[in-house]
Amino acid sequence: MSGYGETAERLRAAYSSGAIAPLRDTLGPLDAVGAYAIQSINTCFWQAQGRQIVGRKAGLTARAVQKQLGVDQPDYGVLFADMRVSDGATLAPARCLQPKVEGEIAFVFGQDLTDPAMDHDMVAAAIQSVHAAIEIVDSRIADWKISFADTVADNGSSAFFVLADQGVALAEADLFSAGMVLEINGEVASVGAAAAALGNPLNAALWLARTLAAQDDPLLAGDIVLAGALGPMVELRPGDSVAVTVGGIGRCGFVYGENRS
Repeated sequence: MSGYGETAERLRAAYSSGAIAPLRDTLGPLDAVGAYAIQSINTCFWQAQGRQIVGRKAGLTARAVQKQLGVDQPDYGVLFADMRVSDGATLAPARCLQPKVEGEIAFVFGQDLTDPAMDHDMVAAAIQSVHAAIEIVDSRIADWKISFADTVADNGSSAFFVLADQGVALAEADLFSAGMVLEINGEVASVGAAAAALGNPLNAALWLARTLAAQDDPLLAGDIVLAGALGPMVELRPGDSVAVTVGGIGRCGFVYGENRS
């Protein structure tokens, strides 16, 4: 097994056995090629196990976070169907390692996006609906001591996501100045605005669509895209009730605890 294959296997095992040390033995901190190769190995493995891809997540869309990790571009990970938590549902703490939550905007696409030279108008025309969303991020790297390469290899530090059941048309959404409020147990825990995601979440979607199209792995009709955090991450604790409101777009939430029903 190659070094990449061994590292991919270690990351998969960490989901059940616990977080592992940073991947310094395999990847340099900025090794995007190697990191995406490891992510791809695990994506193919999970697909072979029957997991279904339903979209992608864009990460590192905040300039401050890019600067922190020494990069000048976002990253992405894969969304699988079993990562979706229904709006208002419960997520068991046993399914996570060291989770945090972010308020986001998500797009659902109604058309395939196959042209690597697509522009904003083409991406906008393909959007079926815009939703308030929560991303539950997690890391298989101990204590979140991640480099750019660590988070890319680890599927963008992804875990789960929540999408508001009701979306709005793109024409009804303010993708620049819409405010985001994330509440934990009814208390405001994080605030932000749509412009935090590369100046406009549509910019993040365009970057992602172009990147994937150039790799002949395009976004398809029905795919969900999480366009990046609109405010600071917040640590999750068992028993927390989480809700996100994005002005003019919607509200969604979940409970991080045991399902007693």
